[in-house]
Amino acid sequence: MKTLKSRLNEGLKNCYLFEGEDYYLYDKAFSMIKNRCDLTFPDFDYIKFDDENFTMQSLVDTAQVLPLGNYKLISVKNVTKISESDKKLLLDYLDSPTPTTVIVIFDNPNKFTFIKDKSSFVDCSRFDKKLGYAVVINELSRLGKQISGEALDTLWDYCNGYLTRINNEIYKLAYYDLNEPLITKKTVENMVNKDSEFVIYELTDALSQKRGDKAIQIVDKLSKEQGIIGLITSHFRRLFFISTSDMSDKQLASLLNVKEFAIAKQRKQVKNFSKIQLKKIYSLLEKVDYSIKSGAMLQENALYYLVLSILYV
Repeated sequence: MKTLKSRLNEGLKNCYLFEGEDYYLYDKAFSMIKNRCDLTFPDFDYIKFDDENFTMQSLVDTAQVLPLGNYKLISVKNVTKISESDKKLLLDYLDSPTPTTVIVIFDNPNKFTFIKDKSSFVDCSRFDKKLGYAVVINELSRLGKQISGEALDTLWDYCNGYLTRINNEIYKLAYYDLNEPLITKKTVENMVNKDSEFVIYELTDALSQKRGDKAIQIVDKLSKEQGIIGLITSHFRRLFFISTSDMSDKQLASLLNVKEFAIAKQRKQVKNFSKIQLKKIYSLLEKVDYSIKSGAMLQENALYYLVLSILYV
């Protein structure tokens, strides 16, 4: 993503593969490519495929048809099923693509990794803080607003570094008080909902410090939400692996299928638990998960049981 603008200045490629979890970056990257295509007849030369209308044969057939203008642009989104014959069909096409066709594949499900060597790869993973902060400050400046350092830190944490969420919150914050040019930490705390992953991080932090009052306050807000036990389990599973592994952050991130910065952030929490505590918590999580799936325990009750049990591990 960081080098896409310079690459586009050198010319368009016939296939772009987007991977990552930040949809704001998907949209930004696609807009850059679409603008570079400069479609003269967008109604005819811009074709969309998704999981409902996609077949590989249709994609290849469409890609081979010449455009009415300079380029034909094809977007492929949310495709979840690719067969071996599909792979061969696309690989054969990319060996000799139509020069005037540009295919852009939004591959959040990671089904098209087999073409990475035959496409121009665009990493749409979350930006690091330095670059992400620059994007936020620039966007707010465009709206005539400034943001304090504390407010920026809080906004980033609450949105868990997703520019997709941050971008939506920016406009809410910018127009909250038109007479106040500076966005403060208090404004962010009042206006921005916390990302579920960040809430789990807060909960784990409270548990590691044996702050039962704060842990229960967080659980009170989470008790009705679906999938919370799973998020807590994933979080402690990563803590357990970090505590028992000699692997680097990069190796662990690859093993656990998460981003490297998430491992670095959780490594700080590991210091608040002993290896024995994490092993007991991991066993407790498996026990609670079985109790929920077998119907022996309701999720809401299980959540409180889990949190209170971890406090006394």
